[in-house]
Amino acid sequence: MYNIQLLNKIAKVGTDVFDKNLYNCAEDIADPDAIMVRSAVMHDMEFGANLKAIARAGAGVNNIPLDRCADLGIAVFNTPGANANGVKELAICALILAARDVVGGIEWTKTLEGNADAAKLVEKGKSAFAGNEIDGKTLGVIGLGAIGGMVATTATHLGMRVYGCDPYISADAAWSLSRNVIRADSYDFIYENSDYITLHVPATGDTKGMINAKTIAMMKDGVRIINLARADLVNIDDLKAALESGKVAAYVTDFPTPDTIGVKGIVNIPHLGASTEESEEKCAVMAARELSEYLENGNITNSVNLPDASMPHTGACRVCVIHKNVPNVISSVTSIVGKLGVNIANMLNRSKGDYAYTIVELSTDIDSTIEEKFLHLDNTIRVRFIR
Repeated sequence: MYNIQLLNKIAKVGTDVFDKNLYNCAEDIADPDAIMVRSAVMHDMEFGANLKAIARAGAGVNNIPLDRCADLGIAVFNTPGANANGVKELAICALILAARDVVGGIEWTKTLEGNADAAKLVEKGKSAFAGNEIDGKTLGVIGLGAIGGMVATTATHLGMRVYGCDPYISADAAWSLSRNVIRADSYDFIYENSDYITLHVPATGDTKGMINAKTIAMMKDGVRIINLARADLVNIDDLKAALESGKVAAYVTDFPTPDTIGVKGIVNIPHLGASTEESEEKCAVMAARELSEYLENGNITNSVNLPDASMPHTGACRVCVIHKNVPNVISSVTSIVGKLGVNIANMLNRSKGDYAYTIVELSTDIDSTIEEKFLHLDNTIRVRFIR
């Protein structure tokens, strides 16, 4: 029986993925085999020796101590793309909110409550909230992953001229783009040529503060910026100065902070990007499938701290080894198997940074007393035996 601890409310359609004869899912599990989490912060959590995996029902994993998990042999999964459509739809909404002062108009209309002349006053005052159409305007999309690619393609259908830039775009992401999305060679090209800029990149050493005084100076006067990705992609002090000068006409963010709330020209959305019933269900289902495949078969898909590695479990026993990405570990594993006189039916090794993962599929089972030999190999972090 596998015990799954739920740190947040996880959609039932996700927990229903688990075979009730094999899994016990609850919030009050003391020593879980795996954890499912959404937004709960785990950096100060103590992890039991039995914990094998953590699945984040969402894309971002800032709330999980990835390096510590890797050092303990805990695989961390996320669910890329599962919430992409929900974020894409909000991004399109954000484009409209940046183009037209819809929010300001709604707030002003509330002040007319109880006024018998409200209809006349609306007609007289609406010009203060007039804006522009996005049709025919140029949109620069920074980051063309699951979300950015969908935003770029959808914007072309709305009549926008779309430039996209992503130095790390995958082949699958490139194939899914509309042929009408124009490739930009650099972020600078996006800054210099866009009426609207939307950000869809993770927060890394290279991207944190990428929207700053220097990059804003490259932009068109009156540019509108949308950020539904990460708060720290934008230097808020520099952005507020640009709003004050009129260089930036509007900023729409899904990450309100004390520095953005109440600032003229900033539309603060309360982190609604993936907050749809459909997104939460898709993320929960994907996370549950990742956990069950890892726990039952040792296969890794969508891990953020360990390499992806999957192959059919057809043998009598498989040995799954999380180890440091250094020489001689694989030869040490196969040496033990060879001395046992057991045939290797299949084998897979993958690496990611400082860590590697090896699956050895054995044609016959091994005595449980021999498992200790694998546990004491140099540079191994965790060894699991799956039958």
